[in-house]
Amino acid sequence: MSTTPASVLLICGSPSDLEIVLDCEDTLAELRIPSTVRVLSAHRTPDQTAETIKNAEKEGIRVVVAFAGMSAALAGVSAAHTILPVIGVPCSSGALSGFDAALSTMQMPPGVPVATVAVNGGRNAALLAARILSLGDPDLRERLARRSLDDRARYAPEAVEVELKKRRAARKRPS
Repeated sequence: MSTTPASVLLICGSPSDLEIVLDCEDTLAELRIPSTVRVLSAHRTPDQTAETIKNAEKEGIRVVVAFAGMSAALAGVSAAHTILPVIGVPCSSGALSGFDAALSTMQMPPGVPVATVAVNGGRNAALLAARILSLGDPDLRERLARRSLDDRARYAPEAVEVELKKRRAARKRPS
């Protein structure tokens, strides 16, 4: 077990959001960025949420990623209690499938900034956190650059042709 403190705190408002959190955690792990996960609610555990965020920087946290659906107050509440960068991930839930969460996460008052990624955008939240952290970490910056090149390589004509053949073969059914 690593003794390196987590540099990214992943918090979600409900256990139902954990799958999206795990997408973020996996991406951070691929980039060798330590993280920790907690379930904290702006509404159900407000004191614990505020205390965790207020102490985050002392515990080595450099970026907070907050996942929440519906009213999605978690990112804003977090940003109100720290000057660390906060990234909000609206989660798809309820009748509006995350649109309400996206609006709640984006519409912060002046002085309480929250960066917001797409609904269920855990992977992009991880990549944004990594970009923030890479400003002071040349090795991480290099890992991000390699990942970007690998991602772009998927769009090379040769790679697309291989993917097309694979998918066409998978669609063919035995007679």
